[in-house]
Order: sequence, then C-alpha cells, then structure tokens
Amino acid sequence: MKPEAITSSYRRWAPIYDLTFGRITNTGRRHATQVANTIGGRVLEVGVGTGLALPYYNASLDVTGIDFSEDMLTRARTKVSEEKLDHVRDLRQMDARNLDFPDASFDTVVAMHLISVVPDPEQVMAEMARVCKPGGQILLVNHFAREEGWLAWLERKFAPFADWMGWHSNFPKDRVLGVHDLQLVEDTPLTSLGVFTFLRMEKAA
Repeated sequence: MKPEAITSSYRRWAPIYDLTFGRITNTGRRHATQVANTIGGRVLEVGVGTGLALPYYNASLDVTGIDFSEDMLTRARTKVSEEKLDHVRDLRQMDARNLDFPDASFDTVVAMHLISVVPDPEQVMAEMARVCKPGGQILLVNHFAREEGWLAWLERKFAPFADWMGWHSNFPKDRVLGVHDLQLVEDTPLTSLGVFTFLRMEKAA
C-alpha cells in the first residue's frame, strides 16, 4: 500500500477499529503479547494502532509503540492515559521503513497485522531486525496467502481492493522470511481456518 492510501484508510478505520477489526484480531494479539511477556525487557510494537495490545503487556516491561497514522495514535494515547498504562514509555508517529532508533535497542519487536499493509515489507523487516538485539525475538501476527482452496480463490478476488480495505488479502509469507540475520523458530496457525498466523523469529547472536 502507498503511504497516502494507508493514511486515508486508517483515518476511516480509526473511529470503529476497536469494535470491528480489533475484535476479529484479538486471538493473535493475546498470543503475541503472552510470548513477549515471557521474554521481558524492552519491547517495540510496530504498528501499535489504537493501542489494543498495550494493556496485555506485563507491567514489568518497557514498551514503545510506533504507528504511521496519527488518527490511530491519538486513540492509543487516550487509552494509555485512561487505563494508566505506566509500562508504555512512548508512542510515536513513525514510518516503519525508517525506524528512528539505534541498532540493537529492543529485546522484542512485535508487529501485528502490519506487514501486509506497509509499502515495502522487506525494508520494514530489515529495520525491525536492525533495532532488535542479538538473540532477541521478532514476533509477527498476520494473514498470509494460501496457495490453493476456496479461501485462496477468495483472497485473490479481494486483492484489488487492498487500498480501500487497509490490508492485502493475498500477501505471501516468503516476503517476510528473507532477512539474513533472522531465523524462523515458530510458525503457528492461530485459528481453525488458519486465517491468521503467528511467526516467531530469532536474531542471530
């Protein structure tokens, strides 16, 4: 998706996101944050959106969130304030293709339902790997394209509407698996139909 499409799409979604797509994606959000909680330390959530995952992180963590959409971030900041989420250090507007953090800044980098939205997913993966500490973890939750079956057919039919929907229905998994420093250590379907998948990657020490 182009940056301007992302901005307009999430401006439309922001007021109703929590009650619509937010509910559909709750299983993946819970799973990813549970894994992050077991790792501990500093967490970067790329594509924090309205902050739906922020209450699920342990209070002992140090969490930073970034998002391209100011409309989403406004709601995330309200959530942090109203729910007194003191473990959230910062929420910043940022392009995930150019993360404004030093190398090896975070123990865990989390990206949920983001990687099929960004204009250059390979660059985003490289940036997430860069800011992750050696031996650290990158946790992805996303929908990935199927190669066959009726759901694969449906994904292809919806593909032309990506800019309007705010995500790609036929995004291939191999586009996130090409970073040299990252090793895939877990690939788990999160629902019976496998609509969403959890990927855990470890950065070389």
